Amino acid sequence: MRRPSLLLVVALSGASVLVLEILGTRVLGPFYGVSLFLWSALIGVTLAALAIGYAVGGRIASGSGATRLPVVLIAAGLWVVAIPWLRSPAIHVATSLGLRGAVITAAMLLFFPPLLLLGMVSPIAIRLATRDVDEVGRVSGDVFAVSTLASVVAAIATGFVLIPQLGITRLLWIVALTLFAAAAVAAAGSRVRTPALLLTLAAGTGAAIAGRAPLTPGVLARAESSYAEIRTIDFKGMRYLLLDGGTHTIVNQTTGAPRQPYVYAAETAVELFDRPGRLLLLGLGGGATAQVFARRQWEVDAVEIDTRVVDAARRWFGLKPYHARVIVDEARRYLKTSQERYDVVFFDAFGSAAIPFHLVTREAFAEARARLRPGGIVMLNVETIGWQDPLAHAIVATLGTAFPHVVALPTDEPPDALGNVIVMGSDRVLDPPRERLGDPVATLPDEDEHFAVLSRLHAWDNRYHPGHGRVLTDDWNPVDLRAEEINRAARRWLHMALPDSLVRG
Repeated sequence: MRRPSLLLVVALSGASVLVLEILGTRVLGPFYGVSLFLWSALIGVTLAALAIGYAVGGRIASGSGATRLPVVLIAAGLWVVAIPWLRSPAIHVATSLGLRGAVITAAMLLFFPPLLLLGMVSPIAIRLATRDVDEVGRVSGDVFAVSTLASVVAAIATGFVLIPQLGITRLLWIVALTLFAAAAVAAAGSRVRTPALLLTLAAGTGAAIAGRAPLTPGVLARAESSYAEIRTIDFKGMRYLLLDGGTHTIVNQTTGAPRQPYVYAAETAVELFDRPGRLLLLGLGGGATAQVFARRQWEVDAVEIDTRVVDAARRWFGLKPYHARVIVDEARRYLKTSQERYDVVFFDAFGSAAIPFHLVTREAFAEARARLRPGGIVMLNVETIGWQDPLAHAIVATLGTAFPHVVALPTDEPPDALGNVIVMGSDRVLDPPRERLGDPVATLPDEDEHFAVLSRLHAWDNRYHPGHGRVLTDDWNPVDLRAEEINRAARRWLHMALPDSLVRG
């Protein structure tokens, strides 16, 4: 087998390794959330599988290695083809093992076998390309350099282009067909032009065969972006926006009114000003909060990093240009670079499994404070298990480093249940006139407005001041540990609220 053809096989297998590792976050993310634990599990499984693959490949490389290489590649491709069908059984098997155990087990069942097989490719290729013992060092260097460079290209292409454009199932098919093409090259063995043609045909055939899976009834839209799987669902009169299987937005399907109490608890900030002001919303989601503030004559700037989320808000949740000026950017970056001033800065980027750790630190709150007008307010929406969750205490303590007055507004009952807490901080006392929060009796004829008033009153009447947490910084921030428990509770609630076919189909 000629060395150029052999190096092409190595490049294709090396690229496939990184594509599969990154795809793992999208295959398992809707079930477990794309959290620190999922990434750790996938990296650990990948390295373990490759290590064993290297050892096994080195032992079978001598003798019939040339004939075994195509078999190894075909076997890896067949497993990759099967991943979409194996996913549900693997998730079911892992369910009883707790979140951490389930993540590791599911990653092992789905990705360990093909990655182990791909790990065998490089040792076999080194043996096939080496004709003399003096060449071993140079050949080994070439093989691992080519494999690594192909992995670099694949990693960048997967995140920036392939997942957003092709989706998960289609990309898995293309990886499988690419491995089949590599197997054909290994079997044919001599011409460089043949593999290039085979690779092109494999990619095109994969796109044609896989296509987009039909949407489950009730699932209005499903899209992959560089940041999340984005799903819009209608169920029992409500419309949901799910990001990586986590609930971000719920609205009345008919009226478009928000049905998450935290939105109206945040609206309490309006009553702390004598005139309409400016809101900086960090995290757009379905745009429910932007619309609520806009209806109160506030000027809204919404910073959202994911353009696919912006598209969903506009198409399915009624977001209009007059509701908000949407800025596609990362929240901390915008806080650092913008010169705008706001009356309220609202962090609402906490709607999936992992809390963006860099948005709940002392440094982040200092940057938000710099964007405030005199008397302004910084707010956060955070999901917790109960009003006294350690996460709520930590965030209050951290926000307290920037402001002398901090208050927490709970939105759910009972006090130990999963729910959202709105945390507000300011240089002034936060005490709106109660009559401005609404009249629950007068709003009885309007179900949506009655819900809004009850949500505001409940949050404000139960305000409290948790203060036993440790300050979070960019240097010390273990919020992922607490987020794991909250994520588990949130997904348990979601799978009780929605059929699995809508969340996973």
